[in-house]
Amino acid sequence: MGVVTPRSNGRTPLVAVQNVRHFYKRGTSSNLVVLEDVNLSLYNGEIVALLGRSGSGKSTLLRIISGLLTPSEGEVSVESKRVDGPADGLAMVFQSFALFPWLTVQENVEIGLEAQGVRAEERKKRALAAIDLIGLDGFESAYPKELSGGMRQRVGLARALVVDPKVLLMDEPFSALDVLTAETLRTDLLDLWMEGRMPIKSILLVTHNIEEAVLMSDRILVFSSNPGRVIAEIKVNLPQPRNRVDPAFRAMVDDIYARMTAKPTATPARGEGIFPGTGINMSLPDVSTNTLAGLLETLAEPPFNGRADLPPLAERAQMEVDELFPAAETLQLLRFAELAEGDLKITDAGRRFVDAGVDERKAQFAQHLLAYVPLVAHIRRILEERSSRRASIIRFQDELEDNMPEDDAERTLHTVINWARYAEVLAYDGETGMISLDNPA
Repeated sequence: MGVVTPRSNGRTPLVAVQNVRHFYKRGTSSNLVVLEDVNLSLYNGEIVALLGRSGSGKSTLLRIISGLLTPSEGEVSVESKRVDGPADGLAMVFQSFALFPWLTVQENVEIGLEAQGVRAEERKKRALAAIDLIGLDGFESAYPKELSGGMRQRVGLARALVVDPKVLLMDEPFSALDVLTAETLRTDLLDLWMEGRMPIKSILLVTHNIEEAVLMSDRILVFSSNPGRVIAEIKVNLPQPRNRVDPAFRAMVDDIYARMTAKPTATPARGEGIFPGTGINMSLPDVSTNTLAGLLETLAEPPFNGRADLPPLAERAQMEVDELFPAAETLQLLRFAELAEGDLKITDAGRRFVDAGVDERKAQFAQHLLAYVPLVAHIRRILEERSSRRASIIRFQDELEDNMPEDDAERTLHTVINWARYAEVLAYDGETGMISLDNPA
């Protein structure tokens, strides 16, 4: 299952992305690079998945391909025609359904045709055919509020298909649905695709769900984060329909987990400590101490007994990839576990934490927090230098915003404050916005 490059055999790609780089300007500070040197080709008759965690720029790339966003550098072409504005021949299905609540199912499906100037009689005919195709016959006059989440997403799919696109862009289309509904809609979509009943030539799917990517795709492009770039391209040669318990399927899932948890090869910048990116300005995920403790306990208990492959651990802990990876990486950051090549292994410190009582856990967490999360030690040092032993959260947020986006700075501070309050390292008054040492550990 090595990295492969698809052979075009002289074919012209439906979609070509060349040297795309995208960044957001941040005033006087350095630009925030979201995508870096991204290249991909999408050919007739294939489903390609863009797989990566939140923040890897997948959805941004999809919007660039659709023409809704212009890349900072590089270019996109559809059937050899450079994309400049909303691209012809493409349609998108969104994660959030994006339906107009005041319109019926039929009116929502017709909206794109109406924008194209299609006559009412033709609009109705094509809309009813699309509604029937995706399994909503009989609900033409219903409003979105009357439909379940799965039915709403079917309306979104019908609205995309009714304009007869060559390429269907799907931005995490099943992530807002419950597990069973998502599985049903995913299976129905694959059946329509395999039977050739949809008026499209190719599908480009954004997902953070590894099993979903292996279930649906002919090729998978694995993205890294910060910035997003393609780090692996994997050909999926498993026959459809695919079986999750098939050893070949499980092996591919395990391989992708390993790729996504591989340790970076870059040398840590000066002052960042043992792990790259762990300086004061490290962006931290919103992971609760309850989640960390629960994952550590699950890892320590049978059947894992301290070491687990991530796929079965995710299933046992009932966590999605976007929940599991940040929690596992945080346990590694705090030295309670080690994460590498798709495995999570508990450390001696992690064992002591699991075996400890409530007060002992807090004391150990405080020790590791101050030792391995420089921002916490930085905040505490600033407070200790002040006679009032207090400072506004804005003081630290402004400092972080010099090196990261506002949302990241806010989330990072929220995270460290919650961790520090649990460990009784810092106190925080939400009404005044003041951080203090009023109740130090």
